[in-house]
Amino acid sequence: MSDSKDLDQVRAQIDTLDRQIQDLINQRASCAEQVADIKMAEVVAARERGESPREVLFYRPEREAQVLNRIKERNTGPLPPDSMAGVFREIMSACLALEHPMQVAFLGPEGTFTQAAAIKHFGHAMVNMPQSTIEAVFTEVASGGCDYGVVPVENSTEGMVTHTLDSFIDSSLKICGEVELRIHHHLLVAAHTLEADIKKIYTHQQTLAQCRNWLERHWPHAEKIAVSSNAAAARRASEEPGAAAIAGELAAEQYKLEKLAEKIEDFHDNTTRFLIIGREDVPPSGNDKTSLIVASRNRPGALFQLLDPFNSAGVSLTRLDTRPSRTEKWAYVFFIEFEGHLQDDNIKAIIAQLEEQSILLKPLGSYPKAVL
Repeated sequence: MSDSKDLDQVRAQIDTLDRQIQDLINQRASCAEQVADIKMAEVVAARERGESPREVLFYRPEREAQVLNRIKERNTGPLPPDSMAGVFREIMSACLALEHPMQVAFLGPEGTFTQAAAIKHFGHAMVNMPQSTIEAVFTEVASGGCDYGVVPVENSTEGMVTHTLDSFIDSSLKICGEVELRIHHHLLVAAHTLEADIKKIYTHQQTLAQCRNWLERHWPHAEKIAVSSNAAAARRASEEPGAAAIAGELAAEQYKLEKLAEKIEDFHDNTTRFLIIGREDVPPSGNDKTSLIVASRNRPGALFQLLDPFNSAGVSLTRLDTRPSRTEKWAYVFFIEFEGHLQDDNIKAIIAQLEEQSILLKPLGSYPKAVL
């Protein structure tokens, strides 16, 4: 009997806390509405003065990164810091939707890992805007059809996504953030599909590479067919008898598929990094990265001369990749990523040195490091 009373008391305490949490969340939401009113009032005032108002920025990447980092730093448990920050991410997402429903373009269709990355960064209150190609994501954001875009940029086992790098060369868009997503691949089938029935396995080409050894051990005789995305593979498996797909959790839910095998990737620390792209520069958050494109004259020691300013200033490079130049045969463009912000004095000095020795220098943006 005493155990039952103790349980009832704890449940009553939980109910009381839930009401308090709900009240506080609604108070926060009211503050978000006030922020929207203040921003719109500034637009109206600018118009009344005969000025052209700037685009209203409802989403502030550096502000959200600072808030989430503080939440993780002050967390005392028992919930782990990332879990607590994830809860607040959804609260912030819902509150931001009261100010402005955030339209986010991503490499579709729905159910892709890119959509999962978008949800991880913006929360479930965002408006999903799936696009058929990476180029289409860039176009949709540049035209103002969407507020932001999410594109894959590198995988821990398969390297860089060259389509994304190439898209930055001609685009005026800025990198506004990054997302790291642990990638788990599952072998998915429609309900009531038997193993003996499976003759084809659909998935994206990169996923085939990430699951190559597992497939050779378990399904050496099944036909492996590469399609445009894992979500497209899941859709085909849901419609085609005798077909399976390799895709993630979101695709399984989207197309109501069952898991025949879980976590079949060859490397279980398999992670993909995604970039958030937008139209505005992002102010410093205090924990930032910067990306840029640079091309030097084709001469001995050119790469060393480009990298030496970073070494001399003690700035850590986090990524260096090359792509062929589109304007000169056997010439290359370098994509450099490093710690720091373009507004930092030491970074300004590095940029000044690069400008003196390069034939192309294009900052792609400074942005907060991934928080979750």
